Amino acid sequence: MPGLPLQTDAFVLLKRLPTEAFQSFTVFSPSQGTMVVLQRLAKKAATKSVPLDLFDEASLDLESSNQGQTWFVKEARIIARHPELGRSYETLRLASELAALVARNAVPEEGRAAVAALLRQALAAFARGARPDLVWFKSLYRFARDEGYPLKEEWFPTLPAADRTAVAALLNQPLADQAAGPEAVARLTRRLEEYLRGHTEILLD
Repeated sequence: MPGLPLQTDAFVLLKRLPTEAFQSFTVFSPSQGTMVVLQRLAKKAATKSVPLDLFDEASLDLESSNQGQTWFVKEARIIARHPELGRSYETLRLASELAALVARNAVPEEGRAAVAALLRQALAAFARGARPDLVWFKSLYRFARDEGYPLKEEWFPTLPAADRTAVAALLNQPLADQAAGPEAVARLTRRLEEYLRGHTEILLD
C-alpha cells in the first residue's frame, strides 16, 4: 500500500539528537500545525533533499505509512535559512525560546497563519541583529494576543503609568527606533510572563 503523501511548508522548531538512520524534528506548518518529521541521514550523493536545520523555513514533501502518525521527509527545499542566529548566544537562546513556545502550545487551525507570520518576521529580525530582548518581548505579546487573550484590556491597565508608556513604545515603535534599556525590557518581560502564567493557558516552560 502506498504511503499517505503530504506537501506543506513548515518551520523547524526543535532538532533532536539523531538516531543511527534518522534525524527527528518538530516543525510547525501553517496548514497542519505542529508535527514530528523524520529525515533519513544519507550521503549527499545519495539524496537530493537538503538536510534540515533549526529555524529553517522549508517546503516539505512528506509521506506516512501509518495514517499520519509518523511523517518521513521525501524531499526538503529551503525557503529561508538563518545561520546568523548562532553568532550571538542571547539571540540563539531567545530564538530557541520562541520556537519552543510554539512547539509546546497547540495552535488552533484559525490561528496558524498568524503564528507562521510571527515566526517568519521574528526569525528574520533575530537574524538581522535586532536586539533579541526586544524581539522576544514583542513576539511573546503578539503570540498571546493572537491566541485571543485580552492583554490590552486586562494586563496593560494593571501596569504603572510609566510602564504603560514604555510598553506602548515597545509594541508600536520599529525595532531600530527603540530606546528602552535592557533592564527595563527584562522587567516588563517578567511582568508579561507572570501575567501569562497566572491568567492564561499558554505554556511558557
